[in-house]
Parts: sequence; C-alpha cells; structure tokens
Amino acid sequence: MNLFTQRLKELIITSEKKQKDICEDLGISKQKLSKWKTGYNEPCIDELMILANYFEVSLDYLVGMEDEIGGKKVINSFHNFQNSGNFHL
Repeated sequence: MNLFTQRLKELIITSEKKQKDICEDLGISKQKLSKWKTGYNEPCIDELMILANYFEVSLDYLVGMEDEIGGKKVINSFHNFQNSGNFHL
C-alpha cells in the first residue's frame, strides 16, 4: 500500500464523516473514492489539492513526502539520481 492510500484512509477515519458525505462534499462518486482508497486509481493533481484542502493537510503530507511532524522526506530514487552527477536541466 502506498502512503497516499494509507493516509487517505486515516484521514477519512479521523474525520469521523461518512464516506457518502465526503463524496457529496467533494462532488465525487463513491466508486472514485473507493478506487483511491484501494490504490486501484490515483487522483490527478487537481483532485489531490482538493483532498488536501478538504482534510486540512498539506499536499506533501497527503502524498507521503512529509511526515506527521512536518519534516520533509527525500524520495530515494530522486536523491540517488541527483547525487549521481547525471542530473541536468
């Protein structure tokens, strides 16, 4: 399970809202939320921003680049690539 799906599930639980109410608030189908929760599909960037705003968390936290205390994580593959000297713009 990726961090996004894990965090989404946690946010839904801690919100103490029914999933149908969350779907109505966000204007999405129950199927879409279910696919996000299971990792079958992932939201686009606009949907991620809406979710982060709705649950009052940062986008970085939602996608797993920030932990619960606000510290940033470096994605290992990018970090390794960047340190290899092969990173060019």
